[in-house]
Amino acid sequence: MKEGIHPKWYPNARVVCACGNTWTVGATVPTITTDVCYNCHPFYTGEQRIVDTEGQVDRFMKRLERREDIAAEQEARRKARTSPELPISELELSPRAEKALQAAGITKAGELLAKFAEGDRALLAIEGFGRSSLIEAKKKLRARGFTLPEAEAVAS
Repeated sequence: MKEGIHPKWYPNARVVCACGNTWTVGATVPTITTDVCYNCHPFYTGEQRIVDTEGQVDRFMKRLERREDIAAEQEARRKARTSPELPISELELSPRAEKALQAAGITKAGELLAKFAEGDRALLAIEGFGRSSLIEAKKKLRARGFTLPEAEAVAS
């Protein structure tokens, strides 16, 4: 062997585990410290515990919580889109249709849906609210996720 190129060898190097277990081995350093050993590793002990030395479990749990928060927020937004308390102005109807509905006292999506339950004729009876406004209102409500009540349709 060449002199000066090999590290010093410690035949009785001491290994110390975080659980308190110690033993001796041959190594190039006098003391070795470890987090898990054969005495405390879950695979060998059968104990259900998570060994997390780099914070991977914590990062995963944070991502999982963030995902649940985002899902809850999306669900709240979806419910707000189909709320019967939604103002008619947010449906973005034509100004004429919106003005006619407001003149008839219909200011919320729930009230408009109630009128749809009465039938198309009830809506067409509103002054200034014609067939094109009726079709537009149906399209806008369906686009928002509302289910229109079934009623008899007006023949063309």
